[in-house]
Amino acid sequence: MTTAHVVRPLTVETFPAWLALAQKHNGVWGGCYCTYFHDDTDLTTKSEYDRPTFKERLVAEGVAHAALVFDGDDAIAWCQFGSPGELPNIYHRKQYDAGEPVLPPWRITCFFVDRDHRRSGVAREALDGALQLIAEAGGGEVVSFPNELVPGKKTSSSFLHNGTRAMFEKAGFTFERHIGKSKTVMRRTVSPAGD
Repeated sequence: MTTAHVVRPLTVETFPAWLALAQKHNGVWGGCYCTYFHDDTDLTTKSEYDRPTFKERLVAEGVAHAALVFDGDDAIAWCQFGSPGELPNIYHRKQYDAGEPVLPPWRITCFFVDRDHRRSGVAREALDGALQLIAEAGGGEVVSFPNELVPGKKTSSSFLHNGTRAMFEKAGFTFERHIGKSKTVMRRTVSPAGD
């Protein structure tokens, strides 16, 4: 299947397209603007800015990363990734940290797909794009926390902000353990680009 989609990193230049997608969906996840997993930086205090401005400042500082899927000039999805220092606020962190004595250099924390493009494989394109950007940044171990779906039970997309175990398995991740009620810890090592 041929796709016209292009993946680009979240940068100062692509931020307006990212913001347009977030605003189209009322800030996503109840107005989060993909800031939940971030914390203060040396230059920016989260509580001093509205969420879109906070996110924009992090992008300008180079401490907010995402793979954006574009359809023409429009961003239609993203996959957020970064270091544990950039994205410290994960769900079930205490339980996760107890089983993770050495933090890997990368984590994937969330996805968002435009309502007009859902159920078409765009989240997987965003995941593959994030893995490629990680490879270009030197690669390394990547951990994520997708949901494990209960067979036969319908799950609202609002609970799938980090994708599903099945999608990550298809992308080469290995299941390690459960944390919380439905989250999993999954891991993959990404080779540096060019290897």
